[in-house]
Amino acid sequence: MTQSPVLREDSAADAVPRLVVRTTEIHDRVDLLQTLATTEATAWVRRGAGFVGHGEAVRLDVSGPDRFEVAVRWWSAVVGTAAVRDEVGVPGTGLVAFGSFAFADEPGQSSLVVPRVLLGRRNGRTWLTTVTVEPALPGVPSLDTLGTAVPPPRPPRDVAFADGALSGTEWVGAVADAVRRIGAHELDKVVLARDLLAVAGEPLDLRWPLRRLAERYPACWTYAVRGLIGATPELLVRLDNGLVTSRVLAGTIRRSDDDAHDLALAASLARSSKDLEEHEYAVRSVADALAPHCSSVNVPESPFVLHLPNVMHLATDLAGVLTDSSTSLQLAAALHPSAAVCGTPTPVALRLIAELERMDRGRYAGPVGWMDATGNGEWGIALRCAQLDPDDPTRLRLYAGCGIVADSVPEAELAEAQAKLVPIRDALDS
Repeated sequence: MTQSPVLREDSAADAVPRLVVRTTEIHDRVDLLQTLATTEATAWVRRGAGFVGHGEAVRLDVSGPDRFEVAVRWWSAVVGTAAVRDEVGVPGTGLVAFGSFAFADEPGQSSLVVPRVLLGRRNGRTWLTTVTVEPALPGVPSLDTLGTAVPPPRPPRDVAFADGALSGTEWVGAVADAVRRIGAHELDKVVLARDLLAVAGEPLDLRWPLRRLAERYPACWTYAVRGLIGATPELLVRLDNGLVTSRVLAGTIRRSDDDAHDLALAASLARSSKDLEEHEYAVRSVADALAPHCSSVNVPESPFVLHLPNVMHLATDLAGVLTDSSTSLQLAAALHPSAAVCGTPTPVALRLIAELERMDRGRYAGPVGWMDATGNGEWGIALRCAQLDPDDPTRLRLYAGCGIVADSVPEAELAEAQAKLVPIRDALDS
């Protein structure tokens, strides 16, 4: 197999490869996640629809405060030189890139990946896209190209968990410090995350947790990009032929094992002044960021309660009509970081996060998703996730965060963070 070109920001403008792309509709009934490759797999799947990519035709790695701008320019250049034969012609066919971006300006690396082979499904239609670098020519797409005879995923063995940057007690202290700063009117809200280290007895097969996440959390977007895996309930932005939508989550309560009690918990969440305040900050930040790019942004008067297997969230779906030439990635850049994953005011919250968390978030809470050549795409927020150690395939770092406001109780926030770690922890059970 030929090595795919990997470009970094210092060379992105100098050497854009010319890609040859072909998309053909297929009529096989295929479980997308069943086709995942053992290595270099990318995925964006919800309720059985979405994409699975194999290999890398080309990849851009970028870092720093201008990571989004560099990625946008690079993608525009790749699209401008590509030769595309698209026999399907819907959002997500033809040339498609998967992306995952660092939360912070520094440190952290972000990537855009164009798979060699992509299997997609949308609105009952299924297609296969092949990508080669000129002068090679793409073969006739077939499911055999995916290597569907890959061995079944291996369950993790001997997984042990350990505290990350902070112990539970230390993190409670950090939350208490944040509440004190909010009480002193330094800021209104901050989102504090904690990490957990998982170490297995042998290299991890990421297909195992990905399939379990998709099965247990079908309402979430299950994703995989360059060793970052997860199932996010929060859609940062979707652009679909001029329609812009975003789902904002902020305000959380842990579910019980009793349906009747859960209804009472949902009602209490919907009335909670603390959670409603946290949610309002997040919704306002997204609406304000979309306003320069959209007309008629619809913001519902009150949130609804989103029920997930482990927790319930206050949720608001916003919608608008695009009025400029922004791509979905440019909209994601305009929205990041929202108050849902950072806080408000943003500059103050970012400084407090760096001070109190004492860790590198990496790509946790950054945009993750896909984009096609026309700019259509979906970008979620990388939540309920884990990052594989690039130097040690037996190690995963898990992340979860909580929004802190004036009425936050540190011990309750720790319980909430632990509840948010449940999906990815359980996905590692054998």
